[in-house]
Amino acid sequence: MGETIRRALSEVLARGDVHDPELNRMSITVGEVRASPDLKIATAFVLPLGGEGRDEVLKLLARNKGELRRQLSKKLVLKFAPDLRFQLDETFDRMDETRRMLAQDVVRRDAEAPDTDVADGDLYDTEASDRDPAAQ
Repeated sequence: MGETIRRALSEVLARGDVHDPELNRMSITVGEVRASPDLKIATAFVLPLGGEGRDEVLKLLARNKGELRRQLSKKLVLKFAPDLRFQLDETFDRMDETRRMLAQDVVRRDAEAPDTDVADGDLYDTEASDRDPAAQ
């Protein structure tokens, strides 16, 4: 259901269905929507295109939360439209941090080094197997 809500919310934002010029001038990516099991709350993870104006986007979405919910209720086949919550989507920031970490010489060297412990069969605790033959 989260993906259905994400698509509908993305469409509402892209089409400018909410009559707020400040919100409509922003290009907002809805990366993910997580809905509560009872579908009463939906948390949308959003990010402005280019990453600029994050706080402003959250304020604009919060200000227009009621209208966004009304627009969603027209698009979704649900008894009640979920209460919307908005959070910044930090997925891209985490991916960038992971790329930076993997680009470090030490990490790259460790990743490219052969894993001798597994290759030599030292995957098990040899001390435990020496004490108790059933531990193998």
